[in-house]
Amino acid sequence: MASCVEESATATGEEDAGTSQREARLRKFRELHFKRNEARKLNHQEVVEEDKRLKLPSNWEAKKARLEWELAEDEKKKECADKGEDYNRVKLLEITAEDAERWERKKKKKNPDTGFAGYAEAQFRQYQRLTKQIRPDMESYEKQREDCGEDFHPTSNSLIHGTHVPTKLGIDRMVEDVEKQIEKRAKYSRRRAYNDDADIDYINERNAKFNKKAERFYGKYTAEIKQNLERGTAV
Repeated sequence: MASCVEESATATGEEDAGTSQREARLRKFRELHFKRNEARKLNHQEVVEEDKRLKLPSNWEAKKARLEWELAEDEKKKECADKGEDYNRVKLLEITAEDAERWERKKKKKNPDTGFAGYAEAQFRQYQRLTKQIRPDMESYEKQREDCGEDFHPTSNSLIHGTHVPTKLGIDRMVEDVEKQIEKRAKYSRRRAYNDDADIDYINERNAKFNKKAERFYGKYTAEIKQNLERGTAV
C-alpha cells in the first residue's frame, strides 16, 4: 500500500515538472513570436520611409534645412519686433568669436573682382592687388631714415621732392608688373570688326553667331556640299 502511494506521488511530481516545462516553452515561443512580429513591423516601416526618401528630389535635405532655417529666422524677427529690439543687433550678439573669424576668412578667400564696373572700381582693385604684393624692406627703410635725417618726416618747410632714387630691384619689380599688365591686356576679348564684303548667310545677330559656331565645328566636313550648292551642281 505504501509503495503504491509513493509511485502515485512520483508520477504526480513528474507530471507537474513536465507541465511547468511545457508552459515555459510556450511562454518562450510566444515571446519569440511577438519579437518576430515587432521586427517585421519595424522593417516594413523602414522600407516605406526609405521608399519615400528615394522618391524625393536629390537636394531635398538641403531644401528642408534651408526652409527650417528661414522659419526660425522669421520667428526670431517677430520676437525682436514684439520686444522692440533690433534684429541685426541681437543676431550679432549671438555670434561667437570662432564663427566670426571663420566667416572673415571665407570673405578674404573670395575674389572681389567681378569684372569691369567702372574705372574707379578697377583702379581700386589694382591698388589693393599692388599693396598686397608689397614686402617691407627694413634694412633699406633704416638706411633711408639715416640718410634723410630730420627730413624723413617732412614738414611744410622740407625740400626733399625729387631727391629719392629708386633701387634697381624696385625698378625691375615695376617693369615686371607692367609687362604682366600688357600681357593680360592682350588676352582681353574685343569686339570683332564687321566685314562688309562677307557673305550674308544669317537673318539676325543670334543666327549669325550660330552659323559661325557651326562653321567652326563642321565647316571642313560641309565645304564641298556648300561649294556644290553655290555652283548649282549639287545632286
